[in-house]
Amino acid sequence: MDPLRRRLRRWQQVRTWARLIREAESLWHVDVRELRRLGAIELSQLLEEVPPAQRIRVNRWLNRYAVATRLICPQNYKTNQLQDTPNA
Repeated sequence: MDPLRRRLRRWQQVRTWARLIREAESLWHVDVRELRRLGAIELSQLLEEVPPAQRIRVNRWLNRYAVATRLICPQNYKTNQLQDTPNA
């Protein structure tokens, strides 16, 4: 597969993850308790399924979609751990 098609496919995958998260999050704002519960379940499953290599790019789309959800990225998690460690 040529590099341009690979980039397009990756872009589409990342955007799709962000759109699914946005849709699941939108269920939180519905007044029906069961839909909220289903939205929370769906969102938690999506957050676990997003590949770590795509999380930074998915976060960019989530930011553009103006949703509250953000993914924890592996490199951000390591940086936060180092910052939280007290100096001896």
